[in-house]
Amino acid sequence: MRAVVQRVSGASVTVAGEQLASIGAGLLILLGVTHGDGAAEVDYLAAKCAGLRIFRDSEDKMNLSVADIGGEVIVVSQFTLYADCRKGKRPAFVDAARPETAVVLYEQFVERLRQAGLRVGTGRFGADMQVSLCNDGPVTILLDTREMMNRTGGGAK
Repeated sequence: MRAVVQRVSGASVTVAGEQLASIGAGLLILLGVTHGDGAAEVDYLAAKCAGLRIFRDSEDKMNLSVADIGGEVIVVSQFTLYADCRKGKRPAFVDAARPETAVVLYEQFVERLRQAGLRVGTGRFGADMQVSLCNDGPVTILLDTREMMNRTGGGAK
């Protein structure tokens, strides 16, 4: 799984003119699923995102998590995080999981964040979405479970 985690002062997601979610300070997470991803990747990545200390504390250091600041989260499915641009100029998406697999893991990821006590809004899986955000910092973090779990032995740090 891959996630692009952005610290935002505000974000929203809209489909066909209908606003599905809107938040103030918090995280906008773009989530991609690949072949072979499962419950272990969902649990690891959700724990990592929920605990990521990228918000400023009273000394202006990135030392607080989204829960620590009482922030909210929007999670948007993003199969294009698995775009392969090595050949030609048109991306290939063969590394993205099939929708019937990806949607289940996407929903599990959202549920794990909610179980962590976070308020989570979502886009609509597979829809043409318009995502607006004000990136705070800017702070943008790329997380990839294949890289992270292999280095750490699979446990969230």
